[in-house]
Formats: sequence, structure tokens, C-alpha cells
Amino acid sequence: MLVVVGLIVAFVLIAVFSNRGTRACRWREYPKADDSVWTCVNCGATTRGPVGKAPRTCFRDGGQT
Repeated sequence: MLVVVGLIVAFVLIAVFSNRGTRACRWREYPKADDSVWTCVNCGATTRGPVGKAPRTCFRDGGQT
């Protein structure tokens, strides 16, 4: 019973603290020399950013290149 309660609490905490702005985004990195091109496989948005650090904002409405 304690395990079930722990799982429910874990799912609630994940739902509360997850970043809703990028919840549906699935970023793929294509690294270059100084920065990376990030493409969302869910919506097709593309942006540039630092190597190894996925975007924290969804660019679904038009994107940023």
C-alpha cells in the first residue's frame, strides 16, 4: 500500500513541477562548432542554442532560426 501511495505522490509532483511550455516538445540536437541546431520532432520547430542544453521554450508558433 505504501508503494502505491508513493507512486501517486511521485506522479503528482512530476505533473506539478514539469515545464508545461515544452511538455510536448522532443528536441533533437545537431551540434555545430560553437552552437547547436535544435529541432523538435513533435512540431518541427527549429532554433539555435548552446551545445548540450535543450531549449526551455516551445517555438511551435513559427519557430526561431
